[in-house]
Amino acid sequence: VQLQASGGGLVQAGGSLRLSCSASGRTFSGYSMGWFRQAPGKEREFVAAISVSGGSTPYADSVKDRFTISRDNAKNTVALQMNSLKPEDTAVYYCAAAPFGLPSIELRQYKYWGRGTQVTVSS
Repeated sequence: VQLQASGGGLVQAGGSLRLSCSASGRTFSGYSMGWFRQAPGKEREFVAAISVSGGSTPYADSVKDRFTISRDNAKNTVALQMNSLKPEDTAVYYCAAAPFGLPSIELRQYKYWGRGTQVTVSS
């Protein structure tokens, strides 16, 4: 699976961004998908994930009620709607695919990774 994330940019605190990840290659609908982020000097961390069916969507506590993950299996895309952005959300955001039906919050479960897109939130 080849993944390409897009939609990052610079936004003021309180603003919104929508990230998108397009997938090609193997059957997209057979993979659960996740978003992770990595801030400068920090380890990559889990943000959100979504099951194959879209019925299970765990979130990191830090983004719960602000971010929403969704997927469109017909279009081979997964999106991350980010609202009420905070400066601490600044990071490179990565989408990833895991060969399981249920979503995982663990980085090591994900087999395929996109290159990432920069999100910068100014105060």
